[in-house]
Amino acid sequence: MTVDHRSRFLREFIRDPLTVASVAPSSQALADVIVASVPLTGDPVVVELGPGTGAFTQAIQRRLAGRGHHLAVEINERFADLLAARFPGVDVAVADARDLREILTVRGLDRADVIVSGLPWAAFTPGRQDDLLSAVTEVLAPHGAFTTFAYAHTRWMPPARRLRHSLGARFEEVVRGRTVWANVPPAFVYSCRRPHLPARRMTAGLAPHLSWHRPSRTPQITRPPNR
Repeated sequence: MTVDHRSRFLREFIRDPLTVASVAPSSQALADVIVASVPLTGDPVVVELGPGTGAFTQAIQRRLAGRGHHLAVEINERFADLLAARFPGVDVAVADARDLREILTVRGLDRADVIVSGLPWAAFTPGRQDDLLSAVTEVLAPHGAFTTFAYAHTRWMPPARRLRHSLGARFEEVVRGRTVWANVPPAFVYSCRRPHLPARRMTAGLAPHLSWHRPSRTPQITRPPNR
């Protein structure tokens, strides 16, 4: 990650610490661990939540090598602009990750094979955590994988314990990986498989324009990949 990207990340943290929630982007070492569930064959639909300046995005692109559909959902428009410029093959959506079902629907996609999250779970209220995980389990394929990370020094704090409990309630398999000490701060990855059916489901088959707009959230702006 270049110094310029680190500086931009720090500026965005200062501007909006509740949505960025970190002073520096994730390391390459952490990126390699969290994207390991992206298959090296086939044409998977890979959804990336909260890509920031693209630490995980770059690793996903390397594994896909031009295959499949890589959708990056970023609520910060400045980060989204950076991603679109750096990765022309990535489908970038400026949107709230809680609207994941609609984001996929308008693209003609009904599920995700892999969801990789860079979202700052510790910064979210319990209600928002719950909404985000509901959005994830609603669109993740039965055979799919969801990966996210947490910082080692916060693992015993209430938001981190709540996340761990919520993952266990929503997936049949939750594996906590080794601590990646090369990351600043050190972090570890949760790998989750076999999602349970979400408790709350949105109405299936609803036309996108009937369910899309939510005034309290950032409107979606699509930046399709250049291929």
